Amino acid sequence: MKKEIIQSLTNNFESFANQTEQGIEFWLARDLQHLLGYTKWDNFINVLNKAKTSCEVSGHEISDHFADVGKTIKMPKGAEKEVPDIMLTRYACYLIAQNGDPRKEEIAFAQTYFALQTRKLELIQKRIEESERISARKKLAETEKELSGVIYEQTGADRNFALIRSKGDQALFGHSTRQMKKKWDVPEKRALADFAPTIILKAKDFATEITIYNAKEKQMRTESQISKEHITNNKAVRNTLLKRGIRPESLPPEEDIKKVERKLSSEEKKSSKTPDKLE
Repeated sequence: MKKEIIQSLTNNFESFANQTEQGIEFWLARDLQHLLGYTKWDNFINVLNKAKTSCEVSGHEISDHFADVGKTIKMPKGAEKEVPDIMLTRYACYLIAQNGDPRKEEIAFAQTYFALQTRKLELIQKRIEESERISARKKLAETEKELSGVIYEQTGADRNFALIRSKGDQALFGHSTRQMKKKWDVPEKRALADFAPTIILKAKDFATEITIYNAKEKQMRTESQISKEHITNNKAVRNTLLKRGIRPESLPPEEDIKKVERKLSSEEKKSSKTPDKLE
């Protein structure tokens, strides 16, 4: 298929997009009918019915993606007539394309187009999740640095931070830091948090923030006082997670955060240098 045709079909499809008052995009079936090369509504109805069946089989409510509406069309001599139409979500359009006649050039295009759009959305979602995890890791590092400073100022010992953090891990996971590193296959000299899921990073950060606040507020001067506080806070966070069906020690590890950072940095450099191209 020539690039000019692909560009034309893409522009046509997106130009027919509508939007509800709630900001939800939709297409009208009678518009899509012509975009996909169907001249007769009755033939297109057969494709719509197959798409609805696919929607139901995939576990989605048909009414969430196919909404019956009426459409007014102009008739000869200025008369108007209302004909049935259907509001379609992007997902519904995808299902229609998948159930259309692949011998039609428009259908072949639509199938490829939606496959690429779905893949693009998956990549965007993954990138958002990775960026969120990187942000959570940086935030935890800052919070732990602050706790380290508070501990040193109030107890006068550098080594107390590592000890207190380790006791916090024991309270949160029900396992020692070393045991969790072995469970997650974390290199000995790397931080456990570099392989932790976002939910755990945020949980550790929350517990640490509370420890900082109470250590300052209550002027805790010994390692045992701050350790007890940190253990209490991590146990409280653990209990909250358990009540919501999340067992910290049972979660699988995530990819090395440093690798994720390098990958995102590399992608950003490439996207700033290379414009999008039609394949």
